[in-house]
Amino acid sequence: MREQDFIPGEFQKSVQFGKVTWQSPSNIALVKYWGKKKKQIPANPSVSFTLKNCKTITTLEFKRKEIKGEDFDFELFFEGKKKDDFKPKITKFFERIEKYTPFLKDYELVIQTENTFPHSSGIASSASGMSALALCVMSLEKELNPEITEDYFLKKASFLARLGSGSACRSIEGELIEWGEHKTTAGSSDLFGIKYPNKVLEVFKSYQDTILLVDKGQKQVSSTLGHNLMHGHSFAEARFEQAHANLEKLQAVFETGNLPEFIKIVESEALTLHAMMMSSEPYFILMKPNTLEIINRIWGFRESTGVPVCFTLDAGANVHVLYPKRHKEEVLEFIKNELVAYCEKGQYICDSIGKGAEKL
Repeated sequence: MREQDFIPGEFQKSVQFGKVTWQSPSNIALVKYWGKKKKQIPANPSVSFTLKNCKTITTLEFKRKEIKGEDFDFELFFEGKKKDDFKPKITKFFERIEKYTPFLKDYELVIQTENTFPHSSGIASSASGMSALALCVMSLEKELNPEITEDYFLKKASFLARLGSGSACRSIEGELIEWGEHKTTAGSSDLFGIKYPNKVLEVFKSYQDTILLVDKGQKQVSSTLGHNLMHGHSFAEARFEQAHANLEKLQAVFETGNLPEFIKIVESEALTLHAMMMSSEPYFILMKPNTLEIINRIWGFRESTGVPVCFTLDAGANVHVLYPKRHKEEVLEFIKNELVAYCEKGQYICDSIGKGAEKL
């Protein structure tokens, strides 16, 4: 599909008021997206596990205005409290999607949102938050145009979510989502995420992700700034080529269940992401000493036991511990005995692979 395919025509139906609620999960990339072009287009393709428990629940109430205004008219509540400091980000999102959702200015909107994980946990909520809001907006469009197909609904929701936060386009569906054009993935697109279309063994559909909360503070460098620092980066082109190559390697891994190769690719991707940060201009480090301690202990545990547990990182200090479901008991015991001590206040979140967003 092309960008212009998401521009709606005249609506045949008028909707005066209504209310819709969606819950949408976060996701964790296996092949990382780092660096973007204009209009939130990724500089390289990525693939991610959709999570199950770490999600945002968003309700959108809408009431048609008597007179259409020139501005977006909305109130925003987070966990029941009015949050005006969140409004600039939502306003920017609405401005980006106005071309594709011109009906938004016809309504007075009330957005109520909450996370199933602590807001101050250090887990990025932009993916779950923006995808949940995009789905609510699409539900309003669906009421205005009931002929919208499910396929179009999901693709456009992903397309809109991307304009709020790039990784949000990977939170609409599950279990594996690919975003960005790639030569070996049929239907892949820079405009939206797609359900991974190639063969995937069952072991990867029930993978576990235990998130170790190493640092719950605000990151010293925003992801937006980090992405922008890829422009002119000395190693950018080599990194983009590496991402394409790793996606191709993962295709064989998902088909054969080669867990040692899966571990090698996923951990390399995580470390490469942070290597790009450390070699940017200006350079920065988001890992903490405890991040490195956890990584080394995971390596030691894997070598001594043969358990195929590995780690990945997002653009922060927290560690995602990935492992097959059949090893859940022994890995959780290892985490409790050896890794919890390196988490802030001993906190961690047990999650697993999920199916994607759900309308409530």
